[in-house]
Amino acid sequence: MRVLKTCLATAIFLLTFPGCGRAAAPSDLRVPPGFQIGIFAENVPGARSLTLSPRGTVFVGTRNEGKVYALEDRDGNGKAELQFTIASGLNLPNGVAFGDGALFVAESHRILRYDKIEDQLRTPPTPAVIRGEFPDRGIHRWKYLAIGPDGKLYLGIGSLCNNCLGSEPQLASISRFNTDGSGFEVFASGVRNSVGFAWHPQSRELWFTDNGRDEMGDELPPDELNRAARSGLDFGYPYCHGGDIPDPKFGTQRPCREFEAPAAKLGPHVAALGMRFYGGRMFPEEYRGQIFVAEHGSWNRSKKIGYRVSLIKLQGNRVVDYRPFAEGWLNANGEVSGRPVDVLVMPDGALLVSDDRGGKIYRISVLKSAVSPS
Repeated sequence: MRVLKTCLATAIFLLTFPGCGRAAAPSDLRVPPGFQIGIFAENVPGARSLTLSPRGTVFVGTRNEGKVYALEDRDGNGKAELQFTIASGLNLPNGVAFGDGALFVAESHRILRYDKIEDQLRTPPTPAVIRGEFPDRGIHRWKYLAIGPDGKLYLGIGSLCNNCLGSEPQLASISRFNTDGSGFEVFASGVRNSVGFAWHPQSRELWFTDNGRDEMGDELPPDELNRAARSGLDFGYPYCHGGDIPDPKFGTQRPCREFEAPAAKLGPHVAALGMRFYGGRMFPEEYRGQIFVAEHGSWNRSKKIGYRVSLIKLQGNRVVDYRPFAEGWLNANGEVSGRPVDVLVMPDGALLVSDDRGGKIYRISVLKSAVSPS
């Protein structure tokens, strides 16, 4: 009874973290032959979005915890020995980005900038507010943040509800603006809720994940991986889902042919979040330039799906394969021990995976025995 009460209290508090039990240990997780998975950092409650500084500091955003962390692996052994709390008491500080020596943090309603942060990790400075008054209501209040190859900040702003028309152009979009907060514009519209995007290493085009709507059953619609070759494209929400599925309510107002089709249909309700193109040198050649996606996992599907890191392979701009890469946070009994949120390629080529359910950051690397001598 005591265990049951603890599980219920945890579920009520965390809301979107299904399952109750211990966090995953590396022995529970599966990666392809030749790879290994270990723990880069633990005791990082609610670890979500990740960003990396040129010095190698990993900054971690959270959501319900209201904190931002900094992690350092100073001896290069693949584990963070030092952890600093950069901020606490913030409003859903999910998004983090690093540029020009400053850490940018996306709260639900504004963007903060911490200047020269790496010189002040123990005593962080008071941040500057570079832009405020973002929509802070509805079911997708938290925001994803990244700096594009054009030096601008890109911000994912979700829809207010499961599926509805919004009166503000910045809702259900990816927007961009200068790092001083000026020059705001909507870059991509019709994006229900993107919590992960990255730029192709050659073309510099924006690719992003998007969570499909709920209440259309277990199998519909798919989550999406999208490619925005230029500014001004519309990806269909709330009229069309997955490129070819008219919405039951709004689909008659605008046909699917008017919108951009996804580059790939991902699993229905896998909750695809953070993504990165792999640009490291540690993994075999076949992984370079390919996409890793953190799939947070379904929350209301009758049979759970996701809770893994998937690999998406490209030939040019064409998706040719989509398969699990790291899994085991969801076991055969449907029990959940972790929920991947973001991925990050480290300078040595290892891949970090944040887990907001377990409060850990995992590190996937190549087994030394699998590395060919140079």
